Amino acid sequence: MDLWAAKRENARSSVEPLAVRMRPRTLDEFAGQLHILGPGKLLRRMLAADTVTSMIFHGPPGTGKTTLAELIAKHTKRHFVRENAALVGVKRIREVCDEAAKRLDFENKRTILFLDEIHRFTKSQQDVLLSDVERGLITLIGATTENPLFAVNSALVSRSTLFRLEALTEADITAVLRRVLADKDRGFGNLTITITDEALAIWAKKSDGDARRALGALEVAVRSQESGEVAKWQSGKVIDGTSTTLPLDNSATLPLLIDAAIAQDSIQQKAAVYDASGDQHYDHASAFIKSIRGSDPDAAMYWLAHMLTAGEDPRFITRRLAILASEDIGNADPRAIMVASACFDIVERIGMPEARITLAQTVAYLALAPKSNASYVAIDEAMTDVAEGRTIPVPMHIKDGNVRKATKMSVKSDRAAAGESYKYAHTDGQSDSQLGMIGTQDYLGVDKTYYRPADHGYEKQLAEALVRAKQARGRLL
Repeated sequence: MDLWAAKRENARSSVEPLAVRMRPRTLDEFAGQLHILGPGKLLRRMLAADTVTSMIFHGPPGTGKTTLAELIAKHTKRHFVRENAALVGVKRIREVCDEAAKRLDFENKRTILFLDEIHRFTKSQQDVLLSDVERGLITLIGATTENPLFAVNSALVSRSTLFRLEALTEADITAVLRRVLADKDRGFGNLTITITDEALAIWAKKSDGDARRALGALEVAVRSQESGEVAKWQSGKVIDGTSTTLPLDNSATLPLLIDAAIAQDSIQQKAAVYDASGDQHYDHASAFIKSIRGSDPDAAMYWLAHMLTAGEDPRFITRRLAILASEDIGNADPRAIMVASACFDIVERIGMPEARITLAQTVAYLALAPKSNASYVAIDEAMTDVAEGRTIPVPMHIKDGNVRKATKMSVKSDRAAAGESYKYAHTDGQSDSQLGMIGTQDYLGVDKTYYRPADHGYEKQLAEALVRAKQARGRLL
């Protein structure tokens, strides 16, 4: 018998953060996720029928993935083993599998293996585990902030039910905070605390759907709250005229007021949910580019601000803008590529935070510029023809003159082979008010159209010029 076990347990419990102490103990206490846990929803039906199989929870941090796994184990009365896929090795996986088999044989009790950061699970670890997962000896529950369809091994995905956990709503966060204030065992129910609605609203909004962040802010506000007008508690004794913090044992009954200013100070700057190497990186970049393509400068400016606030490399953003200037604007506004190029150079030279202004200027211009993807479509169609179609030989009359001389081919033989000789467009072409001189020869050898200018912006003028150029060569659009 370990005489010091209880003491060690109390010591560890005394330093647990509020978010750990307030983890839901039942499914009814679990906040949010009604789309999977509400009446009649899939996970709720699985739990009611006791048909829980391997599953993967994915979604933003602070949405309760770990807690939900623990609650499932408790509800189904299964043994719970928690590991981190980035830290666990093959040896430990084998141990968990062997222990699960013995537990089933001797106790008739099944095992849930919870793997946090399951997207880091290696192939060797997977190979050891998959057999027992398939046979039902272990129920695997994985958690990840990534999209499992891209980040998790396909063998695990195929054997699991995927559940996406959404960021908690502001109402969900507020309900969690109020529960803490009422809970006398794990929360602050033994303290006399008044928190304004404005303070709760600040935490609910700035936590960005992360309950753990909101609880951390509440704990900071309560533990560090000071009052120069009343006595302070320190080590369980009243000390007059000093400024200390509340004890951790909730024994104080000192009245506290937490208003908007204190709430704001306790949470500081909102942390943008963003992973520069994961889904958020690509999702936000996609939203950013699609907003500019859709001519919505307000949406584009928000996604730009989100990426910059989260620490995205501004050079990555300028590269995407340069691509967009050609891909989505093109010759509808030829100045767009020049603006994007200037932005690229300026951002590279001055860096943040000043570069945000140049980026904003460029985004606004590109968003409201006329759009055309004609050049993008033209080159892709031409490259497809080159790669997949029959190769078109260079017409004889436009072959390199030095080549003709090297092969001792005379102008006369050129005419015989090609039917005509090369005509210098500047002197032998057809005069045009906009294009100057237009070449009147066939420069491809087949009747093919790749470039189809849009009928707006500067490209409208190019479309008119293209009609005249094709007419001069005897080809119409």
